[in-house]
Amino acid sequence: MIIGILLSLLAGSLVALQNIFNSKVNERTGSWSTTTLVLGMGFIASLMMSLIVEGKDTFALQQMQPWYWFSGIIGVGVVICLVQALKLLGPTFAISIVLISQLGFALLWDSFGWLGLTKVPFTLNQFIGVLVIIAGILCFKFGGERVSRKAVASKTERLGA
Repeated sequence: MIIGILLSLLAGSLVALQNIFNSKVNERTGSWSTTTLVLGMGFIASLMMSLIVEGKDTFALQQMQPWYWFSGIIGVGVVICLVQALKLLGPTFAISIVLISQLGFALLWDSFGWLGLTKVPFTLNQFIGVLVIIAGILCFKFGGERVSRKAVASKTERLGA
């Protein structure tokens, strides 16, 4: 379990780092160019690592459902939506919304056992947990504005007086 938690923490930090890089690339080029670069480099890196680690088993795809192959297409949607959201909302708020969405949909898919997942009962505690996370993000996003405005107004008054 500890290794799973550590890997999850590492994945989260890598996603945040990747989004910063994607945002910087998008400042210099368009969203579709950014998506092509990100997924193209990801393809090359994964193919090389897979060949090193798994060898020719990399291409043993006969045990896979064909509809699983659409994951790459979903990745295009993920990257293009994230690049646009980062541009419109800023990194912290955009990623916060993405995390809420991931958690909410994972909870939904788990609860219904969709996409071949083991059905996990939905509980009131899970619902409350999601609401607490949403409330925290709203406090983070909108709670600081009042403080910032008051601080700016106070500083302006002191400078003007």
